[in-house]
Amino acid sequence: MSDSLKDRLVREILLTGPMTVADYVTRCLHDPKGGYYATRPALGERGDFITAPMVSQMFGELIGLWAVETWQRLGAPEKVRLVEVGPGDGTLMSDALRAARLAPAFLEAAELILIEPSQPLRREQEKRLADHDLSPRWVRSLNQVETDAPVILIANEVLDCLPARQFVRTEGGWAERRIGVNDANELIFGLTAINDGFDAPDMDIEVGQVLEISEQQAGFARDVATLIAQASGAALLIDYGRAKPEAGDTLQALKRHTKVSPLDEPGEADLTQWADFPLVQEAAVRSGADVTGCITQAQLLGRLGIEHRATSLANARPEAEPVIRRQFERLTSNDQMGELFKAAAIFSPRSLIVPGFEA
Repeated sequence: MSDSLKDRLVREILLTGPMTVADYVTRCLHDPKGGYYATRPALGERGDFITAPMVSQMFGELIGLWAVETWQRLGAPEKVRLVEVGPGDGTLMSDALRAARLAPAFLEAAELILIEPSQPLRREQEKRLADHDLSPRWVRSLNQVETDAPVILIANEVLDCLPARQFVRTEGGWAERRIGVNDANELIFGLTAINDGFDAPDMDIEVGQVLEISEQQAGFARDVATLIAQASGAALLIDYGRAKPEAGDTLQALKRHTKVSPLDEPGEADLTQWADFPLVQEAAVRSGADVTGCITQAQLLGRLGIEHRATSLANARPEAEPVIRRQFERLTSNDQMGELFKAAAIFSPRSLIVPGFEA
């Protein structure tokens, strides 16, 4: 009997009934034997997808300087915890720590904590950070981060890995979109009636539109806010997603930088859904922290000085100026990552002015 993730999902659905989109995505990403991140994460130009830190060193460098400035605005405490959730292959933190060498006192004060459930990615992070000023300590969850010192937390493209359930407005009311199995034992999407009521948000949603609600994203925001409220500090969240409540099916699968069906090869592709920043911000406030407004990645990087950094790099390496300019455009242009990607911060105390969000 085959034991692929797809075959196991088919058997499970046949036994227990259709699976929610959120449960399906979680299994595809994190199943211990066949999940994408658990077994075969493929990042970078030769992998399945590329993240902003891989586009250019400028991204991680600016985030590193953001962390230093946040530490200074917290009063330059003698001890601070620098935490990254979902560090990927370690590129962002590697660039951030290199930039932070401009502030030796920050590196002297900082303890580096990485939150990473994927063993293959932990190995990549360990190799990439081996020669840096700070040696990381890995933990599996936010509640393992101590609260006896301020926390500066970075989460780049984490929310999009925390899936949402999907609900569809029909002529007869609301139904949930789930994954079932057809007569040929292939995975298919279908609708399941909601019998226990559904507290839909107050939004103008037309018949046939999909509404995504992510309890996992809300839960992550609650955990981050609780940590920040207890320890003080700031958490920077950067992801592609929505800055206002709206309907839409954002589930997608990427394999070798190409969109594929999310149902074709479970565990073989990276599955994502948009970050829901309004949901995240509301959950954070309810958990005792403050939040900034939601701005675009282009606005954040612009305020942190990316244009000046690009010019400095180009002046130092004139032969690389065309490449640096393309990298700058990819990170900041409205038709690339600049507009689609958003940023927001969760912080405490209320008096803290988070760098990049002064306006």
